Amino acid sequence: MNSTVEEHRREAPDEVACMVVTVSDTRTEETDTGGQLLKQLLTENGYNVVKYVIVKDDYEGIRQLVFEASTSHEIEAVLLTGGTGISPRDTTYEAVASLLNKELPGFGEIFRYLSFTKDIGPAAILSRAIAGTIGRTAVFSMPGSPKAVKLAMERIIIPELRHVMREIYKA
Repeated sequence: MNSTVEEHRREAPDEVACMVVTVSDTRTEETDTGGQLLKQLLTENGYNVVKYVIVKDDYEGIRQLVFEASTSHEIEAVLLTGGTGISPRDTTYEAVASLLNKELPGFGEIFRYLSFTKDIGPAAILSRAIAGTIGRTAVFSMPGSPKAVKLAMERIIIPELRHVMREIYKA
């Protein structure tokens, strides 16, 4: 691995305060397997889950929730699961994209590539995973299935979130 990347990872914060958001019209805390897995993977890897919310797949509701999280001093990263497809009810992508100051297009590109090469095949094009920053808050939005959450978290987010925060906090 590039020595500069390794140096940046060493300089990254040890802790990141995360908010987990499940976007769903039908899930409850008991049936939210994607959100529960997201919380579990964050906790197991030393991240702090400071808030967990299930929100309806509603553009304004998602947008308001993510904006409020981005202005909170208690939340450094918002991780959303669900609502990234192309059905008429899927509005997570639009809500998140409308707020981003800086998009991280590599997140969605790599996620779709990994999905394509793993199990999903060409259906990976249906995912509208997106990430970026809103001020000093990192935002990652991924599909709602536990397989998608596991893939995004283990292969992309967990290894890089601290590094992302280091870059956001640079003077």
